[in-house]
Amino acid sequence: MPKLTGGRVCAALLASLFVSTAASAQVQERTLKFGYSTFEAHPLGQGANKFVELVGQKSGGKIKMKVYPATQLGSETQTISATQGGVQDIVGTSTAPLVGLVKEYAIFDFPFLFSNEKEADAVVDGPVGQTLLAKLSDKNLVGLCFFENGFRHVTNSKRPITTAADVEGLKIRTMQNPVYIDAFKTLGANAVPMPWPEVYTALESGAIDAQENPYGIIYVNKLNEVQKYVSVTKHAYSPWAMIMSKKLWDKLSPDEQKIFVDSCNEAKTYQRQVSRAEDAKIIGELKAKGMAINELSPEETAKIKAKLQPVIDKYAPSVGEDLVRQAQASIAGTH
Repeated sequence: MPKLTGGRVCAALLASLFVSTAASAQVQERTLKFGYSTFEAHPLGQGANKFVELVGQKSGGKIKMKVYPATQLGSETQTISATQGGVQDIVGTSTAPLVGLVKEYAIFDFPFLFSNEKEADAVVDGPVGQTLLAKLSDKNLVGLCFFENGFRHVTNSKRPITTAADVEGLKIRTMQNPVYIDAFKTLGANAVPMPWPEVYTALESGAIDAQENPYGIIYVNKLNEVQKYVSVTKHAYSPWAMIMSKKLWDKLSPDEQKIFVDSCNEAKTYQRQVSRAEDAKIIGELKAKGMAINELSPEETAKIKAKLQPVIDKYAPSVGEDLVRQAQASIAGTH
């Protein structure tokens, strides 16, 4: 037998290790159903595609996912329910609809909790995020990781929002979520909870004046056609939870479970980079399409934040004082 030296020994060992790892991995052929609410071109859709690609790579092509973007399988509430029942395998959803299942998710709806993306990352990737993902297991769901939907801003057809008074009287669509509804009512708006697929038509007909969402959602849904003003309120930061049916999870081998968790964590890094790079481009595009974009002064933001403190005080006990403190500690750790 010829002697193996130096690099050849190393290469041979690596090759044998790869073969043994691949052979020992318990991965079955599977085709899964993955639905979410945004268009595929949105940074969330791009992140979802990266997740699908990574799962395919790590499973040696055995695990495939059929993707259904743009609410093809229903609203976020409907697809969460379908995933709980095992009818749908994986869902990507904003966190607001999860509050009805796990009340602690309302922490992400607290107005002006985060000032920047670094603070948000520290919370969703730290103990708070892990606690929230773990709490889904009691609801027949398994939380994999958080993508970024982004900071939310108000658009409307009436006027730029430069002070709290400018919000008064606006008929604004909110998610079907009590914190958002209370926050906008506190500012004097007429909060109208409404499923997302109905929003464009309601804005177009004048049934509502306003809505609030991150730049990417505003852009890919062409809200510039039915809204004139974008006010950079940054009133909330919206993560996007990647969630698997527990019925499916419990059927997976430990190797398969690891593939999904690792793929999600790799995809989230890519997705957040895409999201943040595209925000700057989208602002320019929205301006080019005729939208008027204005920022709130730090002084006015502070006034609005103070006005909304009673809303935070109302929901902090149900979220849990310990979780709120953990979030504040993670945010403080970024400074």
